[in-house]
Amino acid sequence: ALSRHELSLHYQPKVDAQSGHIVGAEALLRWQVGGRELYTPDQFIPVAEDSGLILPIGAWVLRQACKQARLWQQHGQAIPVSVNVSPLQFQHADFYNWLDEVLNKSGLDAGLLELELTERMVMSGGDATTSLLQRIKRRGVRLSLDDFGTGYCSLSYLKHFPIDALKIDRAFVRDLISDRDTATITSAIIAMARGLDKDVIAEGVET
Repeated sequence: ALSRHELSLHYQPKVDAQSGHIVGAEALLRWQVGGRELYTPDQFIPVAEDSGLILPIGAWVLRQACKQARLWQQHGQAIPVSVNVSPLQFQHADFYNWLDEVLNKSGLDAGLLELELTERMVMSGGDATTSLLQRIKRRGVRLSLDDFGTGYCSLSYLKHFPIDALKIDRAFVRDLISDRDTATITSAIIAMARGLDKDVIAEGVET
């Protein structure tokens, strides 16, 4: 799919809930031929991770996303773009060098790139992960925690890692109106994030 140029990125907007303005975009990987989706990301991304192909695919996604963000920037639309990072990518010894090279070649302002990491990735790497996160943060790249509240997190780590934003998992958003406990948990996540001076992004806001 990569060699045949069948992979593409679609950009899902992030919208400020109060102003309605677009404040960012998330790069979403799709595998399509002739406008038809061959496989969904849930089908092909786990296979790519198991086979190690997520490394070249992830590198391509990062390059394309930075290229697109740079084009928007040149046209006067400085829209931050977020990219999901695979554990295999993040744990690779050369990940920071790849990231630095992509930013340099694209000419993109590092503050217009956001890397989305999972709780498990952040929690499982020990001191090496902490050091890498701090290095990425010093480069100017933003960091967000994906699917917050669904992993095995210790809240104390939020004060140790340089995370800029928390993404509330769509499972909470989906049941927000129908389930009082879900609404309470979601409100608590938002209040905690704001108290820690972090942005909050809600997934799955369809209506």
